[in-house]
Amino acid sequence: MENLRTELKEKIIDVLNLEDITVADIQDTDPLFGDGLGLDSIDALELIVLLDKDYGIKLTDPKEGKTIFQSVTTMADYITTHRTK
Repeated sequence: MENLRTELKEKIIDVLNLEDITVADIQDTDPLFGDGLGLDSIDALELIVLLDKDYGIKLTDPKEGKTIFQSVTTMADYITTHRTK
């Protein structure tokens, strides 16, 4: 699970071009939106594409994203349960 969390942090930084942020700057339970990394709705769309492309997870209900993208830990838990790749 720790490897997946680190992998997710690397992918989030890469996909969202977070040039001033390193893996060490993102704590597993930090909020990804709002006061945490400060991601926005466009970033959420990029994360949805990431889930589909890298883990074979298609979100059918956009409301799920609010729960899944709370933190790196919630993303890793969801991926572990639902991944097809």
